[in-house]
Amino acid sequence: MPGILSGQALRAFAHALPKVELHVHLVGSASLPTVLELARRRPSAGVPTDERDLAEFFTFRDFAHFLTVYLAVTSLVRDRHDVHTLVAGLAADLAAHNCRYAEVTVTPYNHLLDGVSGDDLLTGLETGRARAAELGVELAWCFDIPGEKGSRAGQETLVFALRERPEGLVSFGLGGPELGVGRAQFEPYFTRAREAGLHSVPHAGETTGSATIWSALHDLGAERIGHGTSCAADPALLEHLAAHRIPLEVCPTSNVRTGQVPDITAHPVRRMLDHGVVVTLNTDDPPMFGATLTGEYVAVAEALGLTAAELGRLAENAVDASFLDEQRKAVLRTEITEMTLHGTPNFT
Repeated sequence: MPGILSGQALRAFAHALPKVELHVHLVGSASLPTVLELARRRPSAGVPTDERDLAEFFTFRDFAHFLTVYLAVTSLVRDRHDVHTLVAGLAADLAAHNCRYAEVTVTPYNHLLDGVSGDDLLTGLETGRARAAELGVELAWCFDIPGEKGSRAGQETLVFALRERPEGLVSFGLGGPELGVGRAQFEPYFTRAREAGLHSVPHAGETTGSATIWSALHDLGAERIGHGTSCAADPALLEHLAAHRIPLEVCPTSNVRTGQVPDITAHPVRRMLDHGVVVTLNTDDPPMFGATLTGEYVAVAEALGLTAAELGRLAENAVDASFLDEQRKAVLRTEITEMTLHGTPNFT
């Protein structure tokens, strides 16, 4: 059984692990070539059309600046072909990192505001999902509320989700800035979504304190927490999350790039793990942050000195925390176990 790995052996092991992604935003998954293509098609949107300028555009000063850039990229998406391009591109990137299943966050309200028709959005998601299946990646959807747009966004996101209920829709989320955007105001929409069978997966504790996470749990019935970084400062919350097996969708590189932590070694993921919290590793907005799913496993393993078995446990956490059916989960768990017991054939 391989122990602590480093260098090429670590990268090979992390790449070969069957993986699940639980926290990735559709627009934020757009590769630089995809964004360039869309920006050149629609130069009036203000997104750079030169590769170097775009790379600079993706250098974030703080979380507020990141949101400004994110919404600018969102405005480039105008029709079903753009939506399909985003989904198919994400699927190719996931397949390249041996990700077998992903729950992708889509924000219908923003796309509809930008002029994408509901039919175009749904068609692009459907055809992109079919392309992902051809690549061996199963996609599911989380429709989320852009919290900064308030109750109207909550109501319209709920109505769209329950009226259209596209194949693969499994959860209901809440994103955007947390400061000044209380979780409790969205309670009616989450209650109705949960009653309709959708899972509750709001963002909380990314840029605010643990009170936001408590509110997501109590007011929104959160089954998983997006980010949850600030839980590490609240011993009672850590104990609660661990005791109730409430998973965190942790995105280390994202937290560094948006200035929430100075570097990976300072990330509270170790404190979370030490307290028995169910940690899953995710990319959030991978090309914007220069992240990959394999890279998240490598970075955390290097920072914490994790063994192959501990990396395998993180991969299993994501499987367990997903909304896959139990049969599919069992298959992935078996593959991960085989990997952690025997390693990859190219460990030299």
